Amino acid sequence: RLRALEKDKRTRWRVTREDWNRFERYPQMIAAATRALRNSSTEQSPWIIVPGSDPRYRALMVGQALLDALSNDDVGARPSETPLHPVAQLDQHNLLHDLDLSQTLEREDYEREIDALQRRLALGMRRRKFRGRSLVVVFEGMDAAGKGGAIRRTVAELDPRTYHVVPIAAPSDEERARPYLWRFWRHVPRNGRAVVFDRSWYGRVLVERVEGYCSVSDWMRAYSEINDFEEQLVEDGCIVVKLWLQIGLDVQLSRFGDREREAHKQHKIGPDDWRNREKWPQYEAAIVDMIDRTSTEIAPWTLVAANDKLHARVKVLRTICERLDAALE
Repeated sequence: RLRALEKDKRTRWRVTREDWNRFERYPQMIAAATRALRNSSTEQSPWIIVPGSDPRYRALMVGQALLDALSNDDVGARPSETPLHPVAQLDQHNLLHDLDLSQTLEREDYEREIDALQRRLALGMRRRKFRGRSLVVVFEGMDAAGKGGAIRRTVAELDPRTYHVVPIAAPSDEERARPYLWRFWRHVPRNGRAVVFDRSWYGRVLVERVEGYCSVSDWMRAYSEINDFEEQLVEDGCIVVKLWLQIGLDVQLSRFGDREREAHKQHKIGPDDWRNREKWPQYEAAIVDMIDRTSTEIAPWTLVAANDKLHARVKVLRTICERLDAALE
């Protein structure tokens, strides 16, 4: 577009040297813009990302956004704790729908790869360079996505003295009386150590958002608070790996049935699981927003297709090993 504008005598004046300077710094400009959007998108004034490649689509989307805003009967009114209108997404793209959940792995290949990756992770954490670093692994995912099994395979070959698995449940009275990130700060590992979170601080923008356990302002503000929290971890030498395990509705139903039928699994299923399943669309919307707003260059999300548990476990371990190796190079 810059070249086309320069070529036309009538529009040449619109292109300046500063435009070309910005073009040369395009990756940095995008990173800065992304950070600004995440940190300044609020309940009262959310940002809406408009794809600009197609002029007609761009004009239509802008017009639709303006129409939606002007059609809101609550314009100018005090924001409600339970808004009547959904919070705008950063864009209209659903990453979960792009994930190929049909990926599988044969048992023989799984056994070979999982053994190699477990040894690789154990050796990586014994490297001299890791003595000045730490590792935080965040596991999130749909109910029955296989987080527990993936965590067990992740830590199977590690020295028990060097890691800690932190399962996250509903906050205690003491934890409710403090800032919500406090109960996670307490478990940040020292150098040479690792912590695995079985669910995490992302509950604020997932279950607390969907179930109405906090106000819209609270969970909207949490995106920037979480990004700041993770940036502080990285600046202190922590390697942050965030994994989202995704399964399909049909697979979740099958696993719920297994849990109800098999005595040794019945403790894993309860009324809350079935109630959450009924809110699948609301949770999916919250997940997409979470990924859009908190997947950063320093702490990106990795989406794991988890319909096949063997494939998911290998993907999880490979991701952790690759992130660890890259950070220690």
